[in-house]
Amino acid sequence: MSTWRDEKNQKARARLEKRLSALFPACVLSHALRQPLIPPTQRRAVESYWRHRPLLADRLARALAARSGQPAGWQWRLGSDKDTGLPLSFRAPPAPYREAAFARGPGHCCVCGQPVYRLGWHRDLWDDGKPNRNATWHAACVVAWQFWTSPPDHLRILKLRQQRRCATSGRRLLKTAEVDHRVPLFAIWSEHRSTPWPALLSFWGAPNLQVINRAAHVEKNAEEAAGRARRRISELEPTLEEEFAAPLADGDPIPISG
Repeated sequence: MSTWRDEKNQKARARLEKRLSALFPACVLSHALRQPLIPPTQRRAVESYWRHRPLLADRLARALAARSGQPAGWQWRLGSDKDTGLPLSFRAPPAPYREAAFARGPGHCCVCGQPVYRLGWHRDLWDDGKPNRNATWHAACVVAWQFWTSPPDHLRILKLRQQRRCATSGRRLLKTAEVDHRVPLFAIWSEHRSTPWPALLSFWGAPNLQVINRAAHVEKNAEEAAGRARRRISELEPTLEEEFAAPLADGDPIPISG
């Protein structure tokens, strides 16, 4: 098995170095050569680099989004048709540049709106000013989107960020620990909908993610459910008061049975 891997890595390294650009990011090359199986192409090396760094990809994607800013006239809305690009649920992060009305087209990332250069890179290292017209995603934004939409898949790295300690109790994280949003997604939709778009993304990113033990997660979910129930009751109270007050306003007596 070791011989097979060594032979495969030799061929992959030779193929990678044969087509290596002089301006290829040194950090990506260093990462690629440290892998148990060396990626044989530059593009696969870039993909591997970001796949192993989801927290960095998350931070970069949000920074690129802040550079683009919120498109004029855009509002966070939900849709019922995937063709429009509108999210179907408030659980999906808002992405104005994925919507048909605001998309910037090929050569620009549909997540952050910034130009996409060779190999899905976010900077013009080649200094030719030519975005890749065949690309609509940054390699980093691909990983960031996966991180935002499926944080449990990155449980291990989130545990390491917290030094394997529960974010609520401070105790050691158990094998059953779960990823949680500090501010729940339903609260983002109901209470923070008017927040400018680039800042909204932080609710899906690392700043709003924590790993907590399952018991603490169950307790937190119960408290959130109770809070939602109390909010619904408080919203209904004025309506009920108006309904019961209506007969009195008209001068009609309230019938009393018994």
